[in-house]
Amino acid sequence: MKALKNKALLTSMLFVASLKLYSQQISLPEQKDRWAIQPNGSITWQTNKSLPHADHIEMSAEKVSLWIDYRIDTAGVLRIIRKVVFPTFRMLPDETRSHITYTFQDNELPQIYINNRLLKMDISRRDQRGNLAFVPKKINHHSLMRITADAGTANGVEIERSLFPSVEKPMAVEKFVLRNTSDKAVRVSMEKLVRSVTTDTLQSKSSPHTIVMKTVNEGSRILAPGQSTVFSVCYFATDHPEKPLTIDPVAEENERIKRISNILSPLQLETPDTILNTAFAFAKIRATESIFKTKRGYLHGPGGLEYYAAIWANDQAEYISPYFAFSGDSVGILSAMNCYRMFAAYMNPEYHPLPSSIVAEGDAVWKGAGDRGDQAMIAYGASRFALAYGKADSAKVLWPLISWCLEYNSRHINKQGVVESQSDELEGRFPSGKANLSTNCLYYDALVSAAMLAGQLHLPQKQINEYSKRANELKGNIEKYFGANLAGFDTYKYYETNSTLRAWISMPLAMGIYNRSKGTISALFSPQLWTVDGLATEAGKETFWDRSTLYGLRGVLQAGATDQAMKFLQYYSRRRLLGEHVPYPVEAYPEGNQRHLSAESGLYCRIFTEGVFGMRPTGFDSFNCSPRLPEAWKQISLRNINAFNTVFDLKIERLAGKKIKITVTKTNGSHTSYSITEGSTIQIKL
Repeated sequence: MKALKNKALLTSMLFVASLKLYSQQISLPEQKDRWAIQPNGSITWQTNKSLPHADHIEMSAEKVSLWIDYRIDTAGVLRIIRKVVFPTFRMLPDETRSHITYTFQDNELPQIYINNRLLKMDISRRDQRGNLAFVPKKINHHSLMRITADAGTANGVEIERSLFPSVEKPMAVEKFVLRNTSDKAVRVSMEKLVRSVTTDTLQSKSSPHTIVMKTVNEGSRILAPGQSTVFSVCYFATDHPEKPLTIDPVAEENERIKRISNILSPLQLETPDTILNTAFAFAKIRATESIFKTKRGYLHGPGGLEYYAAIWANDQAEYISPYFAFSGDSVGILSAMNCYRMFAAYMNPEYHPLPSSIVAEGDAVWKGAGDRGDQAMIAYGASRFALAYGKADSAKVLWPLISWCLEYNSRHINKQGVVESQSDELEGRFPSGKANLSTNCLYYDALVSAAMLAGQLHLPQKQINEYSKRANELKGNIEKYFGANLAGFDTYKYYETNSTLRAWISMPLAMGIYNRSKGTISALFSPQLWTVDGLATEAGKETFWDRSTLYGLRGVLQAGATDQAMKFLQYYSRRRLLGEHVPYPVEAYPEGNQRHLSAESGLYCRIFTEGVFGMRPTGFDSFNCSPRLPEAWKQISLRNINAFNTVFDLKIERLAGKKIKITVTKTNGSHTSYSITEGSTIQIKL
């Protein structure tokens, strides 16, 4: 009887504890959208609403990155600051930030006249003083920034102003289309402007660099009713200013649209949620546009005015390259292979750590943070990429790097059986102890993938068994070393003496370790960690890094808490796509003021490929599929997946009785269907 009473008491206590944890689940605030999704997949803000407002966005291409700070004050006056980055035009010494960047303000623009009246960019409709005002009506984003305006009241001229990077040239373009909407002829003109600056010869790498601001198609013309004309201002860099550069702004715009169309065509997400579909498409743009053509080939770069023509073990090797294996973008594939090849060049028989980043088009390295767990990042990313890309020749090229990084980690196992590293990717911004959870989870997943990859490469069974053995041992040691109860949650401590909740407790979930999934999910979505902008880096701190939120959402989906994860994914996606700072995932705050670093967009896309659709590469032509279909949804699809050396569609449908139907359709029309119980996993062989 006493035992029964004790059991009843324990049950009651557990019930109360669960209620307490449930009550700690955060109530998401109501969101108000500033932007609206358009039928063509773009987003638009009607600029006469909710003023003042300021934001910034980055757009990138092979030889340039264009960062735009734009703001409209309460009087409706628009101000734009343009920062143009030229990643392959560099200064000395060779450093991460030795690229050249120039800023261009509105007051440097050539003057535009309509019927001999000056069109002023920086006055309001109410304060014209004899001039015409450029009055913005709406701003649109979709890989180009378009601003629609009129030239004051009753002047009969509509203006469309577009800003975008050239696809191949080291040039950004600002294009003005003036359209006569009146019933009378209108005279329009733009001044000719050529302004240049040349860098110091002694400080310039290779040769002095000349930066030019130049008008194209300037002059005066008369527009009949309904007629339009194009004026442009171009910002470019050259090492040969004596050679004239042929510029066709309209052709440049068309090439930009074509490049973005090629990015968007593969890997199309179809769900009942338009916001998720659109956010996914935008993330594909930012993830893929930020690839720069350097003397070492195509290199993906984070951007953010600081990180170009360089690679990092986290952003490129861990985050984005595994995504490119699904993306169908040939330039993305080249950038991934170049990334891993460049890191492989620094392997050494002494097993000194690889550099955290290789910068200045490959001419220098950065080792400022020591061993951040970079070898685990690289082994994880390269092995997943090799499996998903599905080509044995490429995998053979990557295998020496993968096996070297695994051996490096093996040599840093401590007495407790976990990997030690000097820091983590936050490089000392927050404490990480002697051994951290992130590095160990990445190493664990790398061992699992490497065992599969070794099998595909027909390596000795002894080697395959050794990797599997290490993975199993590490999984147990992660539980022993990091498993803990923090703030009432049965979850993980980030390092041995850690006593506060950290955002990266989601890493085990993302790597398929679910021992403490319930407590970890409760902690992630509790008021201690979840903020209006996603996961706080540490409970009680204002700092957030989107990368941990993106890993967290993916991990929760993989753990099977589908509807719970979806609620937070929908909230996050809406805020990033339609809120106050749009339209991509960001890096961090307060550091960098939420720059649109590009690899985070790759992590966003992986929430769907690996989380919602549950695709886990297992071989060159196979993957485990653990679909997570929200209860209210009947079906979802990923169209035109380019992975496992195949092009195919993946469709998930809800059947009666907790059954899920998975259909794989190849480009030749052949299809294979599977029926599984909701929440289970099936291996699909293509």
